[in-house]
Amino acid sequence: MSRFWIRTLAVCLPTCGLVVGLSAAQHRSEIRIRDPFVLPDPGSQIYYVYGTTTSGIFDAGIERKAVMVFTTKDLETWEAPVPVWEVPEDHWGRETVWAPEVHRYRDRWYLFVTITSKDTLPTPPGRPQNVKRGTEILVADSPLGPFEPIGDGPQTPHDWMALDGSLWVEDGVPYMVFCHEWAQITDGTFDIVRLSDDLSRPIGEPRLLFSASDGPWVRCRGDIGELYQGKRYHAYVSDGNWLHRTKDGTLLMLWSSYGPAKYAVGVARSESGSVFGPWVQEPDPIWVDDGGHPMLFETFDGRLVMVIHQPNRRVERARFFEMEDLGHTLRVASEIGRVDDSRARPMPSQR
Repeated sequence: MSRFWIRTLAVCLPTCGLVVGLSAAQHRSEIRIRDPFVLPDPGSQIYYVYGTTTSGIFDAGIERKAVMVFTTKDLETWEAPVPVWEVPEDHWGRETVWAPEVHRYRDRWYLFVTITSKDTLPTPPGRPQNVKRGTEILVADSPLGPFEPIGDGPQTPHDWMALDGSLWVEDGVPYMVFCHEWAQITDGTFDIVRLSDDLSRPIGEPRLLFSASDGPWVRCRGDIGELYQGKRYHAYVSDGNWLHRTKDGTLLMLWSSYGPAKYAVGVARSESGSVFGPWVQEPDPIWVDDGGHPMLFETFDGRLVMVIHQPNRRVERARFFEMEDLGHTLRVASEIGRVDDSRARPMPSQR
């Protein structure tokens, strides 16, 4: 590890999406992390847990922003993180770094990460200022990086506010499923775009899968008192899509939005078994207690686990839940461990 990172990992980062200390290992209850992503490595029996820093790390007066990875063998004790990609000073986006995902594809590892720029976009009336935001894809020969960009800017449309891109391969064809943000279109959507075989560029135009308001359980963020940049907006949030094929071949999408009172996780089901749907929404969310951005992985002992961040604001922690595969849907069976956030300090949410 470089001297820069040894110095900076010891610094508390009160406005970051992830907060770390210098200690060799920490219990996950001590670690603030938003949008956690877990990559199991069966060969080493190590789980890689990816998160981001968004501000607060400085070297020679220059702010550093990066994607970081923790390692853990039991999901409870996490080794101090190391950077897998640092946003270059001349990069198109240096405002925020969100939602890293790392996928193995054709024997290499691909990082999908949401980045925001200061560059503004035309803003529809009644919307917050639109800025350039998109998911960029990078590649490395190891899950520890270093990752390098493979395209020219984000692989999502350059004039969209897009986020939370995720890899999906169907019939041998790679796609990216992602969100089109409510700040630009009021009713956030989930969209899909085909990628080139090397994942470096989109092929064709995105296709709509469904809108956030299609979920019967979803509520307008303004109606339940949620503010954005101090204002109340009429909007439906699309966030954190994750695709999963169940034991009987059913294709599900887990996703997040505001539920009746708090942030929640819902489930959609493809009637055709294809990512192109049509998608039918489950009437009730599977998680309602102010947490979201789900993803699923299988433990080394064969359990299906969902990880989310919870709560959705201020003291985010990774929480793990063993899931029951019912074929047509999923159910939360039990929590793996418990998180005590009493030692956490509040931090502002940026969404």
